[in-house]
Amino acid sequence: MGMCGIFATTNDKNSAQTILSGLKKLEYRGYDSWGIAVKSRSKLRLQKQIGKISVSQTSLPQSSMGIGHTRWATHGGVTVANAHPHLDCTGKLALIHNGIVDNYENLGKKIKGHQLLGQTDSEIIVHLIERELTKTQDLLSAVKKVARMAAGFNAFVVLHQDYPYLVAAKTGSPLVIGLAKRGNLLSSDVASLLSHTRRVIFLEDRQIAKIAPSEVRIENYTSSKEVKPPIQTIDWTAKSAAKTGFPFFMLKEIYDQPAVLTKIAESKVKEARQLANSIAKAKNVFAVACGTASYAALAGQYLFARIAGQPVIPAIGSEFYYYGGAIGTRSLCLALSQSGETIDTLQSVGFAKSRGARTVSLVNVRGSSLDRLSDQTILLEAGPEKAVASTKAFLAKVAILLLTASALTRKTPRAVIEIKLAVRAIRKILSPGYQKYLKKLAEKFKHAGSMFILGRGVSYPAALEAALKIKEVSYIHAEGFAAGELKHGVIALINQQTPCLVFAPNDETYSDVISGAMEVKARGGIIIGISHKPNPLFDYYLPVADSGNASILGNVVVAQCLAYYLALARGLDPDMPRNLAKSVTVK
Repeated sequence: MGMCGIFATTNDKNSAQTILSGLKKLEYRGYDSWGIAVKSRSKLRLQKQIGKISVSQTSLPQSSMGIGHTRWATHGGVTVANAHPHLDCTGKLALIHNGIVDNYENLGKKIKGHQLLGQTDSEIIVHLIERELTKTQDLLSAVKKVARMAAGFNAFVVLHQDYPYLVAAKTGSPLVIGLAKRGNLLSSDVASLLSHTRRVIFLEDRQIAKIAPSEVRIENYTSSKEVKPPIQTIDWTAKSAAKTGFPFFMLKEIYDQPAVLTKIAESKVKEARQLANSIAKAKNVFAVACGTASYAALAGQYLFARIAGQPVIPAIGSEFYYYGGAIGTRSLCLALSQSGETIDTLQSVGFAKSRGARTVSLVNVRGSSLDRLSDQTILLEAGPEKAVASTKAFLAKVAILLLTASALTRKTPRAVIEIKLAVRAIRKILSPGYQKYLKKLAEKFKHAGSMFILGRGVSYPAALEAALKIKEVSYIHAEGFAAGELKHGVIALINQQTPCLVFAPNDETYSDVISGAMEVKARGGIIIGISHKPNPLFDYYLPVADSGNASILGNVVVAQCLAYYLALARGLDPDMPRNLAKSVTVK
């Protein structure tokens, strides 16, 4: 399996409809196929379909208990047979799965004689449970045994016709139990539970849960000891996880950003100062992240150096292990993540802890794996982020890093002012006239074969993030470069009519980046200037008011909007780009 959405109910007269609604809220986690299994009078009833669930309906009968799944394929093609749930040979046992069973080939040898209909590792698991169930006649024990066998990062949820409860087990992949008045629920993501309850339990690694309508029992599946995890109350609302009139989540989340940044400026100074104290005491500091978050970490490197003269080493999560010799008891590992479930980031934090390092996370989801694993957490409090392309979480991370860098020199009041100036600049970018111009620009360049984005200093990670957004949602080949590197081969890629975004803020990089833009212009490239002032070099000018060290925030918002409109101009869904899913919980 791979990156997927899981949703289940235990006491709902119309469980299939409830599950369908829950899965639609989880579609960002996978949209290759979907399926639901519910209990009927004498047997399980199943519905599985290829394609997006957003416009789908269910014809399953009324039932009080069921499980559902929306899939992003990594193991086995996009077929009905490979869609979840998977049934055992009896037709009484159904399983949904998120993750990859690393040792599926060896486990497959244990179920000779069983009929497999698809090509997924997940289907092997349901037959293994079937085998164990014939020995124990106890569903919890059977799932526990198989969970111990399965290697890798996985979450399993099992429904059986003859048992009045669900069984869920996890290591790595997230599972959240929702405690509602009308019965208990289960999901991959807390946001999908908010219309039912805000009281939740986050399953920890190597835990197995027996989930009945009026009871939840949790054990450690390696020791079989019962555990009493804390019940947490989520402060998000169901409205915050909805589109609220916007056509796409990506646009809604872009428009959320002024409020997010204002909240950070007004509420995160104390936490930033605490983090600054930890950084000041450390021998070395690593900012570990993946994807968009890694560009926020890189921006942090520049901000810490510029503002406080503090070296911070950005490290991609999948590469962090190779820094091992430099990590010790006086190191600080600062982990950045929207979801708190990205496997490479989690493994990096675990590795840092094994070396005796202190760990602090900037994360958006309370109770996420990263939140629970870290010694200290600063919550972004950006609200749910449903679009695959991360927007507001990026800005939130950079804003907190700016506050922290400023705290090292006791200049947080200045940083607060700069963030609020950036908010004012962003509101102008989000004005109808500005958005109309960006939309026209996207129409003009929607057929571009390539786009290049140039920046220097902190605008270099802004260029990388801009390129990532354009690639993610419009599929236009886009590359971000440090402008000074143009002469090292990059300039050979520029030809007539190649659009080039140029970040030219009011800082020490301005003249140098303009010089780089001149090189592009000399080869026929089209210059789209993102700057505090116009320049005769710009073929198109996108104004962003100067906000000091926080100027990167407004500059990136321009790129986010352009990426969004490029996707629309090319007839694409910016929320659900091809071959991508949110918060990759598999390696």
